[in-house]
Amino acid sequence: MDTYDTVIIGAGMAGLTAAMYAARKAMKYAVISTDFGGQFAVSGEVLNYPGIAETTGLELMDIMMKQMDFNGVKVRNETVKGIRREGRGFRVETDKGSYPSRTVIIATGSVPRKLGVPGEEEFQKKGIAYCSICDGPLYKGMDIAIVGGGNSALEAVDFMKDIARKIYVLVKGEGFTGHEYLVERARKNPKVEVISGATVKEIKGDSLVSGVSYEKGGKVTEIPVKGVIIEIGRIPSTKPFRDMLEMDEHEHIKIDCRCRTSVPGIFAAGDCASGHEYQYVIAAGQGCMALIKAARYLAGAGSDSKGGA
Repeated sequence: MDTYDTVIIGAGMAGLTAAMYAARKAMKYAVISTDFGGQFAVSGEVLNYPGIAETTGLELMDIMMKQMDFNGVKVRNETVKGIRREGRGFRVETDKGSYPSRTVIIATGSVPRKLGVPGEEEFQKKGIAYCSICDGPLYKGMDIAIVGGGNSALEAVDFMKDIARKIYVLVKGEGFTGHEYLVERARKNPKVEVISGATVKEIKGDSLVSGVSYEKGGKVTEIPVKGVIIEIGRIPSTKPFRDMLEMDEHEHIKIDCRCRTSVPGIFAAGDCASGHEYQYVIAAGQGCMALIKAARYLAGAGSDSKGGA
């Protein structure tokens, strides 16, 4: 098999953007992913992508599919098991074979950490959200519950304060673990009710979410809400690469401002990379950056031929 200029792992916003740029530059590349679209399939309404006033995750995925067809991008449906060095390049190992490549771009994304309670799967995109910035505007004027006690939950409270009518914050522990200024802001807001020591037991509803039940001190209580935003963290899809690349404290791949990882020739972009912002526009920008820097690495252009986070 001929050696590729780059192998792109992942077919969400970051990976597909990198692939589009690789195609436009007439590079020899391959795109490998277990699925097409990543977060597109689970996002609800999308109102913050530049150039598109209003869309949904599925509509955005359809646009990306058409754009990939236009550029001749094909995605190989395979599961990557790992990357190993081979000479001056790499070999990407999958469940169906292997791909020798001079560079690698990792864009495997992340998945929301779930509660694992009854109703959670049933009401996804029917009142349950895992991103306040992405889906929060859908709950304008409604009573909602935000689950979590860290920075992501507190940031969701701050984002929703002018959108929702009332916000219940269900904190499993006895207190918040996020930044003090966010804690103070949440506690001072009259529309926010903090319920500490609360363990979510079930998310209820009919066709849409209508309430959430929690246990506190042995007593189960149900509160009526139209939306539940679960902010208990995300899990980056980086397991196959953790023995090779430097990770941050949450197992995201460490990158610098040029999307370079700790290994020269390997780049990372999007939700799997350090940054923790989880926005389509950021993933697209990093996908573009990673491909351009990979191309410059191949050309040996100055400092881009040197890796390091």
